[in-house]
Amino acid sequence: MLELVASIALFALLLLAFWLIADSDDDNNGGGLPEPAFIPIPIRGNQKQP
Repeated sequence: MLELVASIALFALLLLAFWLIADSDDDNNGGGLPEPAFIPIPIRGNQKQP
């Protein structure tokens, strides 16, 4: 049972390391998590102020 838990934990750590090292879509191509994409929200410039 201990071997099963240890092998699952090792497999999870290897997957996590591969995910963090793998190429991402950030600007410097350094791997890791991708940077968030900010979506511009249009605003109305001619609103009446009370």
